[in-house]
Amino acid sequence: MQIKRRTLVGIILVTILSTSVLTLASLKFAVQTFGVQVPFLQSANVGNLGADFKKIAEALSIIEKDALEKVDRVKLIDGAIEGMIKQLDDPYSTYLNPKAAGDFHSSLQSSFQGIGAEVTLKNGKVTIVSPFKGSPAEKAGLRPEDQIISVDGKSVEGLSLTDAVSKIRGPKGSKVILEITRAGLNTPMNITVVRDEIPIITVYSSVIDQGGKKIGKIEITQFSTETANDFKKQLAELEGKGIQGLIVDVRGNPGGLLNSVINIANDLVPKGGTIVKIEYSDGKKESFASENRNGKYPIVVLADKGSASAAEILAAAMKENGSKVIGTSTFGKGTVQNTQNLSDQSQLKLTIAKWLTPDGNWIHKKGLAPSITVEQPSYFKAVSLPANKTLQKEMNGTEVQNLQLILNGLGYNPGRTDGYFDTGTETAVKNFQGKMKLEQTGKVEGKTAELLQTELLNKMKDPKNDAQLQKAIEVMVDLVK
Repeated sequence: MQIKRRTLVGIILVTILSTSVLTLASLKFAVQTFGVQVPFLQSANVGNLGADFKKIAEALSIIEKDALEKVDRVKLIDGAIEGMIKQLDDPYSTYLNPKAAGDFHSSLQSSFQGIGAEVTLKNGKVTIVSPFKGSPAEKAGLRPEDQIISVDGKSVEGLSLTDAVSKIRGPKGSKVILEITRAGLNTPMNITVVRDEIPIITVYSSVIDQGGKKIGKIEITQFSTETANDFKKQLAELEGKGIQGLIVDVRGNPGGLLNSVINIANDLVPKGGTIVKIEYSDGKKESFASENRNGKYPIVVLADKGSASAAEILAAAMKENGSKVIGTSTFGKGTVQNTQNLSDQSQLKLTIAKWLTPDGNWIHKKGLAPSITVEQPSYFKAVSLPANKTLQKEMNGTEVQNLQLILNGLGYNPGRTDGYFDTGTETAVKNFQGKMKLEQTGKVEGKTAELLQTELLNKMKDPKNDAQLQKAIEVMVDLVK
């Protein structure tokens, strides 16, 4: 797919876990299936590096000859490349050895197996950008900004993102225990996630009838190779049903391909309006403007902390071209990456540009502020209850605090939320068990834990409990004439 002056290519970010990126490649590179091939030895950037290469060769020779611990040469070379990448101090620039690159490509299918979440390195910590819609990660209660500190009891501190991801990924049906830290929790919490098949469906649409007004809603979960086409088809179907306004939902969308979001923005941003500005590492600048939309109906955008990268481009383009953005501040990912193949099928992914909003703002590490701030109910922050562990009276800690959050969300007031399992909490559990026709033990285990989680998920999925969506509908009703 081509866009003016440059060919935009990249990699769908749908591996079990990966860093959220915008991918882009210039025509000066030879475009290949999943990236670009750089003829390294002919590159003008190489210059006269003979002395530097000699130094590297000398170090390699000494290590191989004299080091007590013998390491395969391939691992030494990979380590050297990883060391160079580390010096960039950029969490979005990474090196994938041939195996890791192969694993990455294997996920570019109609589905993949894993927990279904996007991560990045933030302040040196493996951090959740967003769980995918309907994924095991979302169902287990992982949320944007959660920091993973260990996997199956083993610390991931100091690991590269690729190495951390390799510990988290795994086959369908297998379990992984993630120890996380989260703002507002005093101590870390263990979350058990059962890996599953993750279908790659990126666009969902529906019609909302509100007060005699017909409002279309399109949710975009990420920007992959087919997202723009699917969006156009579903938008046409909604328009065929006579919608009078449109809500575009990019909450929990970790980003993806730059050309995908630009193609979609062409149908949403008023014709002639700027979509995004790109500033490259060589000083070149580029601006993309909408070519299609003629303002048929008002549009409102939903965004939150899980909206990153390409999702932020769309939200910012809409906001600065006159639409309301409702929700919370976004993730804050304002850079563009280019993936390049090396001769042995390993890959380098480098940050080569930054993107700016239509008004020239760089939201990197800050995020995009919404037009109208709306927080979700507190129970939306609950996580799954611990597996193979009974919560009962006199216990204290983060897991009990999470239980109290769930009970409150379901209307069974435990009387406190500080993590101490007292008589009030026990009574709340018994009341829930009675409602569910379970033995009223006051303990949370087995069927009780399962039903608590199921009931909470059902409540969260009910659009009536989605405070951000309800605000968007309210705003849209006022805009529709």
